[in-house]
This record gives sequence, structure tokens and C-alpha cells, in this order.
Amino acid sequence: MCADIAALNERSIALVGLMGVGKTTIGRRLAKRLGMPFFDSDEEIEKASGRSVKGYFQSHGEEAFRVGERRVITRLLSGGPIILGTGGGAFIPDETRKILNANSLTIWLKADFQTNMERVNRQRDKRPLLDVDDPEATMRALADARYPIYAKAHVHVKAGACSHGTTVGRVMNAIEKYVEAIDA
Repeated sequence: MCADIAALNERSIALVGLMGVGKTTIGRRLAKRLGMPFFDSDEEIEKASGRSVKGYFQSHGEEAFRVGERRVITRLLSGGPIILGTGGGAFIPDETRKILNANSLTIWLKADFQTNMERVNRQRDKRPLLDVDDPEATMRALADARYPIYAKAHVHVKAGACSHGTTVGRVMNAIEKYVEAIDA
């Protein structure tokens, strides 16, 4: 682990942001670069429940999903330091956001709308909130509602249509600046 990350006192790093922004892909690459384990909260929810996220939503509703999501995130963050890729709505409920901000360095990955839309369209069948007649309108509404909440993350990183390596580099630079600011 690099010295700047060690200065975070063995704290986990959680990636937050709108669906399709690349939290899982960037998280895996960041974890490899830092020599830390990576977990994806949606994948962990699927393992714990034995259901897909979409199936869980359909059977139990979003509110029940968010409760289970909070339990999984709490469990994951109670172990050693990890890189955590969260679901797009994980950071929205106050209680879950407080857990994430208290137990990890939260990083908001923000891409331009069109990039997000192109990415989610590739896997729309896995995204329960986009199982609607007008997914683009839904994505715009989600962005409008969630961006002010994502802005409560500790660090903000632009994650546009650039390469994954570029985004990981931006995340590393943002972490270094954050560590320098808290050390000052």
C-alpha cells in the first residue's frame, strides 16, 4: 500500500455515484493497485440473499433492499480496510451514508450523463430502476435527485469517457490531495 493511503489510518475506501459510472471496474483496478481487497456491495447482497438485485427489488421492494444493503455494507466495512464499490442508491439513505462516511473515505465518481447512459444501456436488464418506459428520463431524474447527496462524499473525481487507467489515476491523485489536506 502506498504511503499516502497508509496515512488514512487503514481506512476503507468506498466508491459512490450513479449507476454506470464505473464504481465496480474502477474499484477492482484501484484495489489491485493498492494491494487491498475489493468488494462490490451488490454482488455481496446477491450472495447473502441468493437473489439477483433485480429479483430482490421485484420480490421485496426498494425499501427492503436498502435495509439489506445497509447490513451488508456495515458488515463489509467492519472488517479490515477494503475498496468497496457501492450500488448507485447506497449512498442516498441518511443512515447508510453516515455509515459509509464514518467508516471509509467516500469517493464520488461522476461522469457526464451521456457516458452513464451508454454504459447502463449495455446492462439495462440488470438495473431494476431502469425497468421503465423511458429509462433516459429516469436516469435524468435520478441524477438530479442524487447528485446533491453524492456531493456529501469526502472526495469528488471526474470519471468520464476516459480510460479506466486514467480514472484510477485521478482517484489516486484525489486521495493524495485529501491526505495532504487532512495532514495540513
